[in-house]
Amino acid sequence: MKKQICILGSTGSIGTQALDVIEQHADLYEAYCLTANNRYEELAVQARKFKPAAVVIANESLYEPLCRLLDDCPEVKVYAGKAALDEIVQAEPIDMVLTALVGFAGLSPTIQAIKAHKKVCLANKETLVVAGELICKLAQQYHVPILPVDSEHSAIFQSLVGEDDNEIEKILLTASGGPFRTFTLEQMKSVTAADALKHPTWEMGAKITIDSATMMNKGFEVIEAKWLFGVPAEKIQVLIHPQSIVHSAVQFIDGGVKAQLGVPDMRLPIQYAFSFPKRLHLDGARLDMFKQPLEFFEPDFKKFKCLALAYESIRQGGNMPCVVNAANEVVNEAFRQGRCTYLGMADVIEKTMERVAFDAAPTFETYVETDAMARRMANELITK
Repeated sequence: MKKQICILGSTGSIGTQALDVIEQHADLYEAYCLTANNRYEELAVQARKFKPAAVVIANESLYEPLCRLLDDCPEVKVYAGKAALDEIVQAEPIDMVLTALVGFAGLSPTIQAIKAHKKVCLANKETLVVAGELICKLAQQYHVPILPVDSEHSAIFQSLVGEDDNEIEKILLTASGGPFRTFTLEQMKSVTAADALKHPTWEMGAKITIDSATMMNKGFEVIEAKWLFGVPAEKIQVLIHPQSIVHSAVQFIDGGVKAQLGVPDMRLPIQYAFSFPKRLHLDGARLDMFKQPLEFFEPDFKKFKCLALAYESIRQGGNMPCVVNAANEVVNEAFRQGRCTYLGMADVIEKTMERVAFDAAPTFETYVETDAMARRMANELITK
């Protein structure tokens, strides 16, 4: 029987590469449901090709245009709205849910997938950033595996396979350093969104590419690693590795270090999450260790203030990572629209952290309220 996969965010970078994996292994996997937020035309093209049982467009205003494009595909059911995302992940035939939505939007459907006992392949790091404690409790309660799809967390996961209860001394989380790794603070004052979108090694969506340029993305990955692997933030060390060949590593209490290496190709961690514990053939380039040296540098927390703020949010705990995530989503979009400067993004996030009410023991409802409050505050700070 083919494994039935629901892809939340099928038109994005992760979603399209996941469909490539499904296409390469059409004997093993099938797309049961595909979803998008606004890209209804791309979603229709995917639906025609992969013939899923259902598609969901989160933006309800695009329901009719999507239906028209799929008029001659009656076998594909069309749904719309955020509630439909929560409902579709619970469909009986689904074996696993790939959560590749961007931002806070991934939280609710991930919770519903867990409650429906679906294997979760997690590419939406914000879910654990915002509500890591809640998600981990639910996964334990419903006996649901959460398989990381981020290349770094997949690398850590792969390095831990076979290690059972061997104690971790340190997680070594690698980062490319983004396009401004060698810039001075003075140079950073004038960088634009166009500059920030030129990532040196990875091809990603606009939001995550900007997060990579500020290194907030790496801060979020520290939070995600804390929850996925049960390691405190002080035992997670960020390493700048411009070549993006060592995807991350684990150091054990005997001093031994295990790492996962490979060319920058997100299809590998996607496929590994689908197929674990098996490894399947994957078409693509292979790593040539003779081509280039491997370099590692310490991050500059003064230049990349967003990374420092992420660590601070972990230290405070409670709903503070939720505050940081919400404010970051606001400033990230504002920077792309030219309404906020590169260095101004971190300033707005820091001020939002100071002004939003802290809650040490948040519930799901608290996260929703905190997210709304932090977005409102960040927007006010940008317009001042």
